[in-house]
Amino acid sequence: MSRRVLLTGGNGFIGSHILAQLLDSGFSVCCAVRTQEKGDKILRDFAVQQDQLAITIVPNIVAPEAYRDAVQGTPPFDTVFHAASPFTYRDVQNNLEFLEPAIKGMLNLLKAVKDNAPSVKRVIWTGSCASVIDYDQLTSDPPKIYTEEDWNPITWEEAAHGDPSKAYRASKLFAEREAWNFMKEEKPHYDLVTLCPPATFGPLRHSISSIGDLNESNSRLWKLCFDSTKDAPMPYIPVHTYVDVRDLAAVQLKAMTVPEAGNQRFLVCAQQFGCQDICDILRSRFAELSDRTPLGKPGTSSLPPGAYSVDNSKVKRLLGVEFRTLAETVADVACCLLDIEHTEKQAHH
Repeated sequence: MSRRVLLTGGNGFIGSHILAQLLDSGFSVCCAVRTQEKGDKILRDFAVQQDQLAITIVPNIVAPEAYRDAVQGTPPFDTVFHAASPFTYRDVQNNLEFLEPAIKGMLNLLKAVKDNAPSVKRVIWTGSCASVIDYDQLTSDPPKIYTEEDWNPITWEEAAHGDPSKAYRASKLFAEREAWNFMKEEKPHYDLVTLCPPATFGPLRHSISSIGDLNESNSRLWKLCFDSTKDAPMPYIPVHTYVDVRDLAAVQLKAMTVPEAGNQRFLVCAQQFGCQDICDILRSRFAELSDRTPLGKPGTSSLPPGAYSVDNSKVKRLLGVEFRTLAETVADVACCLLDIEHTEKQAHH
């Protein structure tokens, strides 16, 4: 097996953790990013392991043949990790800006590997539980337990004209559906693994200059649980399960090396959680957050009755992962975010 892989999105929150674990495991990694500036930042963030790193620029992932040159490595690649994702509500003018990059970016990559990279044995895509869960039915009696067999029932019409959060979730669904259709119709020489994580929390492995630059899941956590008040109502996040970003990255490496993972879909979820759980952990461990973190009703569940959960037995069984506890994840996130806040405040003085 070649020790050389291609990774898209290595400059992002999840991608930088995948990159860190690949480098620590001795792989040499070519990172496909949109600009030279993003590539240079990766080289700075991973300065100690620069000799294992290469950068390739793919300025526009939706352009035809976007990945043609990127997938042709010397020495050739064995595995491709696709973790690039257009996820930020900040710059979106209309819903198609979520839908098209996700779908076209995915198909462009699969096609490029089929046409130009005969050495690649497996493509591993980081999708989302958004392609699994029906967000119009977050509670039921009895509570729904999702498995890999479930698909979000949202339609293209709803996605194109609904609110942006629906479009984001649908982009993951349609990208994954198109990927499996491509595999069925084109029968390429490689196999596909899709990983569907929920809310992804954890310390950062890439550098950011301010809290404002946080990834979406950590940013939501910050606003709701760190940057609030004691008397604020306990917030509700409609994603009832989470995974630690470091565990998600470990699953990626397992997905590369376990033969049985080929052509499988995995829900990568640690456990169910509510904001009350997170706030309880923060208050018990970080005295400085006592006035900034909602108190709620300590020790109770803040999830609505009948809240859905996820069955993670497949990923545990086939890929042998052990998930961190919520307490460990939240404590590590808190240390990281409070550190960033502290540095930011010092820079302003």
